[in-house]
Order: sequence, then structure tokens, then C-alpha cells
Amino acid sequence: MRRNTLFSIGYLFLISGCTSFGPSPPAPVALPSSQTVDPPPLTTPARTERSEALLQALLALGLDYRYGGNSPVTGFDCSGLVAHVYLEAWNIRLPRTTRAQSEKGTPVSLAELRAGDLVFYDTLRRPYSHVGIYLGDGRFVHAPKAGARVRIENVKSTYWSARFNGARRIEPPL
Repeated sequence: MRRNTLFSIGYLFLISGCTSFGPSPPAPVALPSSQTVDPPPLTTPARTERSEALLQALLALGLDYRYGGNSPVTGFDCSGLVAHVYLEAWNIRLPRTTRAQSEKGTPVSLAELRAGDLVFYDTLRRPYSHVGIYLGDGRFVHAPKAGARVRIENVKSTYWSARFNGARRIEPPL
């Protein structure tokens, strides 16, 4: 379990990036002493905001699936995991069911997915019967089924790509 947690935290940093890397700020420009220019901000608020949801989702890795579960103490089902992550990361209360969650936010295509977006699947011969949280790099975290644990999957695997119903973006508050 400890190894999975360390791997998960490392994965989070890998996919969320580091603000110390990236484009260098422009070289200073000499101005008359009466003028000053503030440097551009070096942080990326959207990336930081989404990282909190990823951290919350990754902290749930390895926890037991439990039908109706919505806490790390008792376990999670898929929609309970999503509701818990959004509440902890952004203080957003989502509906309890997958179907109701699929009606929130803005639809996004598979190609437009960003970390923290919700991905929906038909796993019970019923559209929008399963939900996960997109992590980036073609991966999502979810609580799969009874007898299993919260884990990471590839959205492009044969099983998941055949069952994809859509994705939604719920923006965190500023």
C-alpha cells in the first residue's frame, strides 16, 4: 500500500508538471528610472487548482470498492469517489449518482480532456452507469466494482474505449 501511495504521488507530480520548469521569463528591459514594469506571474493557477483534485483522487488508490460508499473510511463506489474528491479538493457538492453527475458541468470531447475532468462509461448496459476522474496522459482513476479497489486505468484500452459515453468539465471556483 505504501509503495502504491508513493507511486501515486510521484505520478501526480509527473502529470501535473512543475512550475519551475517551462518557459523562462523574458529578459529585463532597461526603462527610464521613472517607469517600472511588474514581471509576469510565474505560477499557473489552473494547473495548481487541478492538482488538488488529482492528489485527492490518488490518495484513494487501493481503497476498497463499496456499493454506496462515499468515504475513505468505508470505501467508495464510483460516484461516491467522484463526489468525495470534488468536495475535498474544491468544496463542490456533486450529486450522488453517476447519471446526475453526467448532467453537471460542460461536455468535453476525449481529445479535449484535462486533468480533473469526469469520464463516463456504459458498464451496466446503461449509458452513464460508471464514472471516473481523468488524470492526464490517457489515464483515469475510478472505483471499479465489488471485490476490487480504487485504481488507475487507460481510457484507450479496448474495454474502456468501447464503453465511453462522454466527459464533463466542472470548473473549480476561483
